Amino acid sequence: MTVVSSMLSKGQNLSLPEDVERIDVVIGWTETEVAIDPSALLLDADGKVSGDRDFIFYNQPESPDGSVRFLGASATEDGAQTRIAIDLTAVPDSVHAVALAGSVGSGTFGEVGKIAFRIVDGAGQLLAEYITADATTESAFQFGEVYRRAGVWKVRAIGQGWDSGLAGLATDFGVVVDDEAETEPSVAAGETTETREESGASSASRERADGGVRTAKKPVKKAKPIEFKLAESDAWQPARLFSVVGVGAGEEQERRATSALISTMQAVRPFARALCSRMGAPVGLFEGYIEVQYDRGDSKVIPDAVLKVIRGSRVWTALLEVKTGTGRLKREQLESYLDVARKKKYDVVVSLSNDVPASAGELPVEVDRRKLAKVALRHLSWAEVAHEARMLLSHGGIEDELQAWILNEFLRYLDHPRSGATEFTDMGRHWVAVRDGVTAGTLRAGDQKAVSVADRWVSLSRHLALRFTAELGVTVKHVLPRRFRSEPAARNAAVAERLAADGVFEAVLQIPDTAGDLVVVADIRTNKIRCRTTVTAPAEGTNARRLSWLIKQLPDAPGQVQLEAAFSTDGNETCEHLQVVRDDPKVLTQGRSGDIVSFTLEQVFPMGNRRSGTAASFITSITSASDAFYGSVVQPLRVWVAPAPKQATPAQPEAVVSDGPPAV
Repeated sequence: MTVVSSMLSKGQNLSLPEDVERIDVVIGWTETEVAIDPSALLLDADGKVSGDRDFIFYNQPESPDGSVRFLGASATEDGAQTRIAIDLTAVPDSVHAVALAGSVGSGTFGEVGKIAFRIVDGAGQLLAEYITADATTESAFQFGEVYRRAGVWKVRAIGQGWDSGLAGLATDFGVVVDDEAETEPSVAAGETTETREESGASSASRERADGGVRTAKKPVKKAKPIEFKLAESDAWQPARLFSVVGVGAGEEQERRATSALISTMQAVRPFARALCSRMGAPVGLFEGYIEVQYDRGDSKVIPDAVLKVIRGSRVWTALLEVKTGTGRLKREQLESYLDVARKKKYDVVVSLSNDVPASAGELPVEVDRRKLAKVALRHLSWAEVAHEARMLLSHGGIEDELQAWILNEFLRYLDHPRSGATEFTDMGRHWVAVRDGVTAGTLRAGDQKAVSVADRWVSLSRHLALRFTAELGVTVKHVLPRRFRSEPAARNAAVAERLAADGVFEAVLQIPDTAGDLVVVADIRTNKIRCRTTVTAPAEGTNARRLSWLIKQLPDAPGQVQLEAAFSTDGNETCEHLQVVRDDPKVLTQGRSGDIVSFTLEQVFPMGNRRSGTAASFITSITSASDAFYGSVVQPLRVWVAPAPKQATPAQPEAVVSDGPPAV
């Protein structure tokens, strides 16, 4: 049997499997400083749209028939990705191809680097992939197309760009673009702008039914938080919207958390959109229902919630299974929900628990993959739910003060121990045995307990990245070798091998706009945490000036931070505590040959050894050390930038000497 590779080169095409009815088009990139917005155009036999409504993008997120839907963007371990969903069975016969493109609002695709264009089925299996780094000055780029030939759906890699942006791309395919400035349209009585946009066609396309499509993005606004100023002491606490009084454990805790989540999503539409996009839902009007009963043979199946999103004539539906505290997801339960979803022709089953998978897309529980032929299975952690809420509150996306207060109250509830919704608090039941094995020197890489704890360490590393992302408002990546991103077993085995050999865990966090990565090392043998970062030294000036450049940036860094300088001559490094170097900078350079090429700063913190739950826990010590080192060392550092070339001093024009008054 001939095995067909899913990897495409420019111009190459590939037939999609006949039994695939729905696909997701995923555009992924690593340089998150530039955001990519996807778009799709439904083309006729002449390669043009039949009308402006056949242009699918952020202002017009669904085709009239619901066959093509814009799903939005999300962070990944590799950077960021954005999705468009296509229901191949619903694409009209008049549509011969769906052109798949992307655009950037500022900058060019040349600044993005490598971009992955992938086609995946409903179970997340890769069907086709095209990697491109050909773009230079383009601000819009067509990655490929899904087209129909003799009744068979195919995908082709294209790789063609436009310098004229999204508007230029759309115009070339026959879309009428109208980006003229205009005033905000009035809203009819009993109708809000939000409900009008979500109930059917977007306002941008409606307003321009005869005058074209508006491609310009609406500016992001941020609501001011509601302040309570009349408390007579700090002990006074504002009333809680979601009370924690009397919350028990088990099912009661799950019901409280589910109800708080669904009601918040219904009240705060941007929050519902953010979470639903992670589940693969379209942009639309959200509704949620709790404890709906379904018949399954002679028994009843009762998911914790049913989620629905309506966009025009299309209704997306998900079944939600929630766990809190130490509750564990069960394979049998999830498979019963998959059976119900398949029978009811629902789109997805979503699990929500305190399990933080080691990488995006991983499931905490394996199920029979045959049950995923028609229904997708996705997992969310409570950490990701809190992450989305904090991002919206801190970095824009909510314009209404009341919505901002409700979302903040939901976060207050999640932060309370009685909610049972923890971010990451447990290294697993094998932690103590593995820790003691490392200390005694008896741990071996092949021990399944070590592999289990290795998986928890990678989950903790991802948890650190999520925390920093929510706090800083930029996508922080947990850096993994490429070969491990799609092979969890190999990744965990490598982490366990390092633990058995050296007694250490290591995580590398890449934070945009910082001078160096944040590296966190947990040394189990010495019971210490080491946080470090390495920055490139200036490429000009004396070593004294290079050292002065660094020290001036660290006025608040603790004196016990170790400062290592690496010189241009091989094997020539020197290290001292920062306070010693502040007192006598020459101590780091005296007697050394060559120029300083880089600085490494490292701080040592005590490590907790409990597996979970207390201030002395291993997890708490890791997060506290990372926060402290980032704030005092990594955050203030800036990459050295060479000064602009100086002009030569221009010669002054010679004065003109006059022999007398000018002639009249």
